Amino acid sequence: MHSCTTGWRLCPLPAPSATAQHGSQSSANTQRRAAAMRIAWIGLGNMGAPMSGRLVEAGHEVTGFDLSPAAREAAEQAGVRTTASAAEAVEQAELVFLMLPNGTLVRQVLEDGVLDASPADAIFVDSSTTDIEDAVTNHTLVTGTGRRFVDAPVSGGISGAAAGTLTFMLGCTEDESADFVEVIEVLAGRIFHLGRPGLGQAAKIVNNMMLGISLAGTCEGAVLAERLGLDSSQFQQLASVSSGDSWALRTWYPVAGVVETAAVNRDFAGGFSVDLIKKDLGLALNAGRSTNTPLPHAESVAASMEALSQAGHGQLDCSVLVRTIDQTLPTAQTDGREGMGQS
Repeated sequence: MHSCTTGWRLCPLPAPSATAQHGSQSSANTQRRAAAMRIAWIGLGNMGAPMSGRLVEAGHEVTGFDLSPAAREAAEQAGVRTTASAAEAVEQAELVFLMLPNGTLVRQVLEDGVLDASPADAIFVDSSTTDIEDAVTNHTLVTGTGRRFVDAPVSGGISGAAAGTLTFMLGCTEDESADFVEVIEVLAGRIFHLGRPGLGQAAKIVNNMMLGISLAGTCEGAVLAERLGLDSSQFQQLASVSSGDSWALRTWYPVAGVVETAAVNRDFAGGFSVDLIKKDLGLALNAGRSTNTPLPHAESVAASMEALSQAGHGQLDCSVLVRTIDQTLPTAQTDGREGMGQS
């Protein structure tokens, strides 16, 4: 169950429709409830636990599984009923969410009893982050049995999962999501329909590459600003309304006490781990090679994340990168909840 990166050839993206360009605004924060469904959730880690918990709050019957006892316990506290196996979790499911570390593991889970145990008309929504080839392969595997499958990676982190404000990137059309989009609206702030299998993952790979690059700039800027004598809170507020703004700056600013959602406030435990962003940057670099696209900045950040991982810090939040810049790198640690459910 280790990360796996494979090469693939990326086809040019079709021009998106006007709806796809702007995304559809979710009704997650308007208290609207979709009709109750029987939902299975495979992968109850730092993202899966709060996302599945929100579905319980919305009135759905959610059954989940994760290899990690701590992850199962966290989901149970959110009202999710957990099972002894992934196959058991999907037995009555109308909708099956997958939130796993990579596409190879998704395929292993599908082939190791989950696909056979699920109802013949089950819909599989894969919110893992995988490479495009894996997404297309898994789509073919599931649809070959008459069931439906859509790649549906997300962006917004743990805070977005808890708040129901994630961005969903669906590798399907609006018509193809009609039977389950109201469930996704419980979890989403915005939903993009990108047209065909694999394009959800294409969007996620590029987005996370840009996140990694902006995070590196934010870490360097935070240290330099502090050493120049600027007040960290004031500078973060200034940059967030100026040309230095980014999601990483607003959400992950790596100085303690400045931004509530930043992992620096919890000694970099939990969050979006070094190993996961390293995997995603690797997928982006594969895409760059496949399309003859130079990605020097992504290569630099990927090398930094690889060094952190090799030093034993792979399970820390990726914003620990700041400690390589201020030269105060902490001892590696984890919060014990990674489990299966990392995207």
